[in-house]
Amino acid sequence: MPDYDLSVDEIVATIRKEKAKRVLIQLPDGLKPEAAALQKAVLSALPDTELFFWGGSAYGACDVPLDVDKLGFDLLLHLGHAQWR
Repeated sequence: MPDYDLSVDEIVATIRKEKAKRVLIQLPDGLKPEAAALQKAVLSALPDTELFFWGGSAYGACDVPLDVDKLGFDLLLHLGHAQWR
């Protein structure tokens, strides 16, 4: 993932902290090409985790997939181009 710092260590730490087994990651369109590398990095640290990527839109922090809580995921990670403060 040479073009972006997607903080794999922070992602792994969050998944561990939440004890999540089924994780949904939402990326904006510009970061979706990095999904395979991100998946490889996360699963190398957490091989028992089921990792999914949202294929729909992600226009910012307010654009969370509808009914994500009903989809059976333990954790939703919404990543963007810039850190939200």
